[in-house]
Amino acid sequence: MVKVLPRVKDLRCGGCHRLLAKVGRFDVLQIKCPRCRAINNVKAESLPTAPTSAGQEASCKPNPSSPG
Repeated sequence: MVKVLPRVKDLRCGGCHRLLAKVGRFDVLQIKCPRCRAINNVKAESLPTAPTSAGQEASCKPNPSSPG
């Protein structure tokens, strides 16, 4: 039996390049470097897409009482 490990990447500080964490899946991450005190904000490279039905429900409908 073969185990598939999740992909992890090294997360390094943008200021001093210290290794802060090894991360897998995330949407948004904020880490303060203990060495140089820099705040490191990281967003996912690609976010999971929402189902097409959710996008249709979230669309704005025109308001009949608004001028326009």
